[in-house]
Amino acid sequence: MKKLYKKNEQAFAIVWIVVYCVLLSLAYPLNEKIGIEYSASAIFCILQTIILFTFIQKNNLQKQYGLCKSPVPARRFLYYVPLFIIATENLWNGVAVNYSLSGAFCRIVCMLCVGFLEEVIFRGFLFKAMEKDSIKSAIIVSSVTFGIGHIVNLFNGSGMDLVNNLCQICFAIAVGFLFVTIFYRGGSLLPCMIGHSAINILGTFSNGAGVTAEKHIIHAMVLIFITVAYNLVLTKTLPKSQRAKNNDKRDK
Repeated sequence: MKKLYKKNEQAFAIVWIVVYCVLLSLAYPLNEKIGIEYSASAIFCILQTIILFTFIQKNNLQKQYGLCKSPVPARRFLYYVPLFIIATENLWNGVAVNYSLSGAFCRIVCMLCVGFLEEVIFRGFLFKAMEKDSIKSAIIVSSVTFGIGHIVNLFNGSGMDLVNNLCQICFAIAVGFLFVTIFYRGGSLLPCMIGHSAINILGTFSNGAGVTAEKHIIHAMVLIFITVAYNLVLTKTLPKSQRAKNNDKRDK
């Protein structure tokens, strides 16, 4: 794994994207065979999390991939309040018990790991590998790839319908741009991981009763508006040089 990383960081990122998507897709039928929701998914995600965290730590890549505190004060990010509002989106239609106790536990563990994995793979490996050549391309590709990657939910046996999946993809692309901005301007992936995990974990208790296709679309539009507005505010208030300046101060 280290040899591939040193040889070609972009190839390393792509390999991990493929591995991650394939394993999650294979997990759904295994979950049904085991009889506990998200049991196999949780196991696969835990293993990948351990492998990637160990790799990053062993090679002293914590700062490189944002596994550190941001040198930029939280107030510059509006104390991440808009991010926490976005994280509650799965509860906007109420709370429901959707899983058994064991299933809910496995899903929460799985989603906690997913927050780490997807941020490290897309915002970490892929973005940082492409950033060296073109920051604009890195932002666009990492964000769009992250969003479109959610199309697997339409075919992996998760039961998601087309409208819901398209809304999820559009929202994920918008969130992808936001998380890239937070990482690029702040130098830390921790807020992104926490926000990402919160969105996924709270989905365990989302109430889908009475939610029509029209409501899904309206819901997605509201989320995208908040996400884009927050992203624009951060882009305007945090100049590109902010991260570099803070990094220089920290290194002194």
